[in-house]
Amino acid sequence: MENENKKSDILELSNELTVRRYLFNKDHVNRILSIPDYIALHIIKETEHLETIYAGRTYLKDLAEKMQLSIRQTSRMVGNLKDRGLVKWSHDGDGREGTYVTITESGEEILKKQENILKDYYGKVIQQYGEDNLIQLLHMMKQLETVMHSQLEGMEVSEEDDREIE
Repeated sequence: MENENKKSDILELSNELTVRRYLFNKDHVNRILSIPDYIALHIIKETEHLETIYAGRTYLKDLAEKMQLSIRQTSRMVGNLKDRGLVKWSHDGDGREGTYVTITESGEEILKKQENILKDYYGKVIQQYGEDNLIQLLHMMKQLETVMHSQLEGMEVSEEDDREIE
């Protein structure tokens, strides 16, 4: 009986965590850009300011890796940003050496507007919630994400082992 109660508690906590993550990630802030588009433009702009061997270019493979997306998903997103005039999409040589994106002036303007909206909104949230509380919460969320990722990796290994047995 106690074991069944524990399983029920775990299920309730799992459901609550899933709902909270969904609601937290839902976009309730006035936005000009979707969250993935905002993050992509932020990464691209950030890369342009770094003095690296890439000379301000954000390669598609690097963007995909940072955003934890497939190349196909990243290509689709960058294509949409390009169609909206927010980025330029170019390639080295004949394209086999890599494709990269740079932010346009229009992209920078949109990104700046979105940053101002988020800064205003989150500034008020942080003021009300408390900076120390937020820092502690973010630290705990990072710990939780680490545990969640390790569990996912463990599940993937188990699934691979099960396939090998078959």
